[in-house]
Amino acid sequence: MQKPGQNIDFALKETSPKIGAGAVIGDKLSCTYDLVEQMHYLYVQVMKAKELPGKDVTGSCDPYVEVRLGNYKGMTKHFEKKSNPEWKQVFAFSKERIQASILEVVVKDKDVMLDDLIGRVMFDLNEIPKRVPPDSPLAPQWYRLEDRHGRKVKGELMLAVWMGTQADEAFCDAWHSDAATVGPEGVANIRSKVYLSPKLWYVRVNVIEAQDLIPYDKTKFPEVYVKAMLGNQTLRTRISQTKTLNPMWNEDLMFVVAEPFEEPLILAVEDRVAPNKDETLGKCAIPLQHVQRRLDHRPLNSRWFNLEKHIMVDGEKKEIKFASRIHLRIFLEGGYHVLDESTHYSSDLRPTAKQLWKPSIGLLEVGIISAHGLMPMKNKDGKGTTDAYCVAKYGQKWIRTRTIVDSFTPKWNEQYTWEVFDTCTVITFGAFDNGHIPGGSGKDMRIGKVRIRLSTLEADRIYTHSYPLLVFHPSGIKKTGEIQLAVRFTCLSVINMLHMYSQPLLPKMHYIHPLSVLQLDSLRHQAMNIVSARLNRAEPPLRKEIVEYMLDVDSHMWSMRRSKANFFRIMNVLSGLIAIGKWFEQICNWRNPITTILIHVLFIILVLYPELILPTVFLYLFLIGIWNFRWRPRHPPHMDTRLSHADAVHPDELDEEFDTFPTSRSPEIIRMRYDRLRSIGGRVQTVVGDLATQGERFLSLLSWRDPRATTLFVFFCLIAAIVLYVTPFQVVALLAGIYVLRHPRFRHKLPSVPLNLFRRLPARSDSLL
Repeated sequence: MQKPGQNIDFALKETSPKIGAGAVIGDKLSCTYDLVEQMHYLYVQVMKAKELPGKDVTGSCDPYVEVRLGNYKGMTKHFEKKSNPEWKQVFAFSKERIQASILEVVVKDKDVMLDDLIGRVMFDLNEIPKRVPPDSPLAPQWYRLEDRHGRKVKGELMLAVWMGTQADEAFCDAWHSDAATVGPEGVANIRSKVYLSPKLWYVRVNVIEAQDLIPYDKTKFPEVYVKAMLGNQTLRTRISQTKTLNPMWNEDLMFVVAEPFEEPLILAVEDRVAPNKDETLGKCAIPLQHVQRRLDHRPLNSRWFNLEKHIMVDGEKKEIKFASRIHLRIFLEGGYHVLDESTHYSSDLRPTAKQLWKPSIGLLEVGIISAHGLMPMKNKDGKGTTDAYCVAKYGQKWIRTRTIVDSFTPKWNEQYTWEVFDTCTVITFGAFDNGHIPGGSGKDMRIGKVRIRLSTLEADRIYTHSYPLLVFHPSGIKKTGEIQLAVRFTCLSVINMLHMYSQPLLPKMHYIHPLSVLQLDSLRHQAMNIVSARLNRAEPPLRKEIVEYMLDVDSHMWSMRRSKANFFRIMNVLSGLIAIGKWFEQICNWRNPITTILIHVLFIILVLYPELILPTVFLYLFLIGIWNFRWRPRHPPHMDTRLSHADAVHPDELDEEFDTFPTSRSPEIIRMRYDRLRSIGGRVQTVVGDLATQGERFLSLLSWRDPRATTLFVFFCLIAAIVLYVTPFQVVALLAGIYVLRHPRFRHKLPSVPLNLFRRLPARSDSLL
């Protein structure tokens, strides 16, 4: 699992958690909640009370319930002047931390000075029943209240008390004793939740023409363009080339919008009356609820929309309608997938329209077990602490685990399931410190991130690993802890899954009517902003800094480190070809005579029996694949610091990566960075120039730019055509191969004649200024 040269602290580690209560049958576990360690809880469900006696002077009571277990104490909300209150609250006490043998449920009357005891119910923990889902929930019962001496008093309390695990339905909404310090007002911010991304659509507006415009300045031809606004997105057409009152554009504008459609599309026809002054000639607002939806590339009908203009009369804004109108073709594109994350690690590639979805091919089950070795993310009462939770995103479903308060070794043991429609997708996990509980900083800090590509997972196998959580700081790469996950991909249909590999990655509309790279980048940025804003409005919110980190909102920003990493990735890909070239050079130079002779024999056989060439190639590839099977990766991928060039990055390059855009650094630092960029750009310019030179030399073979060289090449081609026509191809191939593989004593140190001719051919570099 540790790669050569990689710090062992940053490596992936295989673990053996006691998941599914340790009950393993073959490679599958025996219970449904089987990818996490079972955590046992004492659940207390406080439903309601009746006929509570009045304790105040007025004869009324303000009741609330206090649930006590050793040092832990949970309280319900209190009601004013109510003798038959309903609470419907659940309390959960972790069995690991239970240090008492008696559970005490106390009903009290809220008072200004000292709360009065109304009555209580006591339970012996040894007598409490166990509940194992999918058993139905335990029915609450009425219990007579007792005073401090065990005597029955007036009033009854409806309760249900049982021992269960985190698989219990009551787990998510329960008050947890682990988070007793948070208080009732902060409980909502620490519970586990499931969120759904909004359904995103592309809106295509084809602006065709306008008619009968009334220009602002009637003495000159209007310079008219159309400005389209949707939420915070603004696009505009070019200025119409037809300088008349009936301008034409025939231009497409694309927007991203989320259901439910809250804001209309506003189109404004504007006239440029001065270099920095535009006058609105008319506006129209189009509600998206009534816009047609298109599932394929068939053209839809266009429509005319009336333009309205606002004028001021006596300081009041009045609307007037006039004959101006605009011709549009507007529709919601359902055949595209709206990208809100990079295609390199996208978790969903389905089109927007549900009618175009194909059936799911499998299930992804994830157990988020625990984390350990977390770093202190903030100071509370003079000591470092971390309130950690985990977020996972796959497709439209986001999940957030509960927050484990004040722990560097949190145990979540929560399990989630996603439908899988394409194995060539990636699930992303992020760990964060909760800054929105009492004493927090008001901002959730990132602890680290993990990505797992589903196509690298074997079906029906449980992967249990501890992944390093790595974060970049201005001081360099930092390990902030490890997160322990259990992952299983279950395939529903092997045939459907294998068939997916023959299908295009994106929906077919991306290929029939492709969007430009620049357009896709802009639309992806808008989609990320919409998803971030919508999830930030949930309750509790999945905050903007979390969504942006999970979606890699800054992945397009320049980074010297990333540029180096990508360059070395290219070199790593080319290294195979370079290795083959070196091996062939050794063959030609007879470094190992036996191997060279065997290559000669193989070459002669293939020349004499050319029908064996393709079968030999495919057989060779098959044997390489079978040979590499024993060294196949046994573990899912994780963040690789060596590949990312994170372990040996220059401090100033890091500072540049964390700089704002536009920059906030001093002019001296900017000058130094600019000079460094110029030096790198100079080397890139030289390499690109060399590639262009070789290409131009090849083109000049037949362009007569060098008439003597082209004459030589043309006559050589004529002679070669005649010789090859009368000579059997096998003879030519045999002579050429033997010539290439000839012994070093028959070779010269100087370059060959064809190479000399090619290098003498003219390029256009002498025409560059």
